[in-house]
Amino acid sequence: MSSLFSHIERQLDQHADKELLCAENGRRLSYSDVNAISAQMANVLSDLGAEAGDRVSVLVNKSPENLCLYLACLRAGFVYHPMNMAYTDAELDFFIGDAEPVVVVCDPARHDALKALPSANAVKHFLTLDESGRGSLTDAAKKCTSSFSTAKLADDDLAALLYSSGTTGRPKGIMLTQRNLISNARTLVDAWGFSENDCLLHALPIFHVHGLFVAIGCVLLSGASMRWFANFDTDQVLDAMPGCTVMMGVPTYYVRLLASDRLSTDTASNIRLFVSGSAPLLEETFQAFEARTGHCILERYGMTETNMNTSNPLDGTRKPGTVGPPLPGVEVRISDDAGKPLPAGEIGNLWVRGPNVFKGYWKLPDKTAEDFDGAGYFRTGDNAVVDDDGYVSIVGRAKDMVISGGLNVYPKEIEMFIDDLEGVRESAVIGVPHADFGEAVVAVVVPEAGRRPEEDAVIEACKQDLANFKVPKRVLIVDELPRNSMAKVQKNLLRQTYKSLFAKEQKT
Repeated sequence: MSSLFSHIERQLDQHADKELLCAENGRRLSYSDVNAISAQMANVLSDLGAEAGDRVSVLVNKSPENLCLYLACLRAGFVYHPMNMAYTDAELDFFIGDAEPVVVVCDPARHDALKALPSANAVKHFLTLDESGRGSLTDAAKKCTSSFSTAKLADDDLAALLYSSGTTGRPKGIMLTQRNLISNARTLVDAWGFSENDCLLHALPIFHVHGLFVAIGCVLLSGASMRWFANFDTDQVLDAMPGCTVMMGVPTYYVRLLASDRLSTDTASNIRLFVSGSAPLLEETFQAFEARTGHCILERYGMTETNMNTSNPLDGTRKPGTVGPPLPGVEVRISDDAGKPLPAGEIGNLWVRGPNVFKGYWKLPDKTAEDFDGAGYFRTGDNAVVDDDGYVSIVGRAKDMVISGGLNVYPKEIEMFIDDLEGVRESAVIGVPHADFGEAVVAVVVPEAGRRPEEDAVIEACKQDLANFKVPKRVLIVDELPRNSMAKVQKNLLRQTYKSLFAKEQKT
């Protein structure tokens, strides 16, 4: 198997004159435009001394140039390391220090702050790129040739490094290889029927697996095109929908579309496929969307470590509340805590194996060994059940991860921060149902004796050091946390107690 870019390159050449994307400002780029710009950017990074295997850390807003930068890294063999613009400087200091990039490309507004971070001392080069596509990277690229020889890479060579915090609170680097990304993209193109006749409505962020690897991979390996939006805006999406054939989104997007009286069977008449992922899709959303548009949303299941594992079928029954059978080449096993496989209908721990499963955790061999068994199965940390038809349903997350607006929030990281605040004895962070975000982050706090932290003060402190999507929407003060006989906090009881916390405000 060759590199991911060698597969993409065939489409770039075959569809050279075809439009690849049309941005919200009307700007259009053809396949040949993207090919040329990415080659120029690859030359810039190579001229700075970056070599295959070196990390390129990226903190920029979504733009066509950001897409070209991703492709530049793939074609030169650099390891693409995208970061969320919502991360605070303290969070970025860890990511940059751990990834050890040779080059950091950042938004101009974050440039000075990033260069001042302790971890920045080891970074050789800083470049800038803003949401309009301007910056020192594009200035330098314009002076470079638009020809670049694609790097010769092995299946196991890294293509990307993404971070996902764990229950310990320390973020872990997830090593995704050429093989991981190629196998999953090719599988999804076939499974979801992508062709050069498709136009994808792309309003997802591209620092995340869903928007970066799933959406873009399907387009670039099939010769399709995209309507490209920097953010999800309901009216913009509805304006573009009649000219598109596929839409991928998180459940929040579909909830917001249903809230608009513009959504109808006519609006969605040209769409052949709506896909939902990154968070559980409520059955009521599935049913309401079908009633309004005549379309059954296709729900699938994946994670940063594996890309996509399962999918409801393109042709066949799409069961609400399930994420479908395993994709071709992916093996799924439901096991008990001792690792013994369980039969259909029994809830257990979800393990997966296949060419889509990541290589391991960056610089954490012990953690890698812990999360894989001897047969190559990866312990996902999710609890699931398989029905008699082979459809998988995710029933819980063993690691207590919260998914808010399609973004992963890891409670331990927030708990560690809140526990250090003055007047706090301990805390437990949970996710509770929210009509817009799917789940909202809520912190349940036990104060020190004789103290009572103010809710607003805790939230404000979180805003200073945590990315916005991690900040609790509510902080509840209680006398004690519920615990089992082993003194473990029973978060399931907390989730049950506060499951209707946002119900009243959502009805008003």
